[in-house]
Amino acid sequence: MNEPTLRRAISADVPEIRALVQRAYAPWLAVTRRPPLPLVADYGRAVRNHRFDLLVDRGTLVALIETVPEDAELLIINVAVDPDRQHHGLGIRLMRHAEAVARAAGLQGARLYTNTLMAANIGLFERLGYTQERDVDHGGGMVAVHMVLRFAP
Repeated sequence: MNEPTLRRAISADVPEIRALVQRAYAPWLAVTRRPPLPLVADYGRAVRNHRFDLLVDRGTLVALIETVPEDAELLIINVAVDPDRQHHGLGIRLMRHAEAVARAAGLQGARLYTNTLMAANIGLFERLGYTQERDVDHGGGMVAVHMVLRFAP
């Protein structure tokens, strides 16, 4: 496989972003009691208000990360990898890229939220150095696990 190139999203990428997210999150529909938030997001607005870094392979979007500064940390809103390209390190590459973006901006860490039922994702984030900070019950079977990676001073 080729090594995908990294670039920032533009508004013309919205349909491909939406399609990738649908493919990447489809397996979680059988696990969670309601659709994960990225499946119902307004990507037209999100691309205008958040940073999207895309991994593109020969013109095709294969992975993305959506971030926004929040207080002293970078909030990682969404990481999506095409199912055919998962387990090749693309998600980890994007996570490390986001952490570098946060450091370059002088932020103190990175933060994310995930559903407690997404145990595989929680395990991956822990292997990357993120720690579980707290759980927040949003009702209806939705419990968000708040995870954080604090940078050394």
